[in-house]
Amino acid sequence: MTTNFTRPEIEDFLFNEAALLDDWKLEEWLALFTDDARYLVPATDLPKDAPPEGNLFYIADDYFRIGERVKRLMKKTAFSEQPRSKTRHLVSNVRVFSQSADHCVANAAFITSRAKGGNVDLYVGSSEYTIVRREGALRIRSKRCTLDMEALRPHGRISIIL
Repeated sequence: MTTNFTRPEIEDFLFNEAALLDDWKLEEWLALFTDDARYLVPATDLPKDAPPEGNLFYIADDYFRIGERVKRLMKKTAFSEQPRSKTRHLVSNVRVFSQSADHCVANAAFITSRAKGGNVDLYVGSSEYTIVRREGALRIRSKRCTLDMEALRPHGRISIIL
């Protein structure tokens, strides 16, 4: 039986993901992922399809490490996010590229702003998702955020979730 994933359904799902991140509902955000999920943010100088094995990635997390990232960010001892940054995740140009009975590959453009300590940082790029339907709900099997930036300035790091 073929399951159809529609662009409006995927778009609503990605808008919800963005809202969870902006509202700092990180445990709920983590629940969007499958237990075999990957969250990847390659370095800005890598080819778009470079694998995390053998290449420098800002973030190359499996599900366990995504969970540890969430735990760390939720602690009051998370220096980089205390006080928490104010973020706004803007998602646009959502497209469903391919789908099969059990998953679809979708892409979206993003701009994420981070305000903290009187500074505003912008992260611009595109995210490629592999989304599956499990027990009637959409879940993220992989999320790869490719930044359209020459470098991360001024800090050279990412302390928020894109």
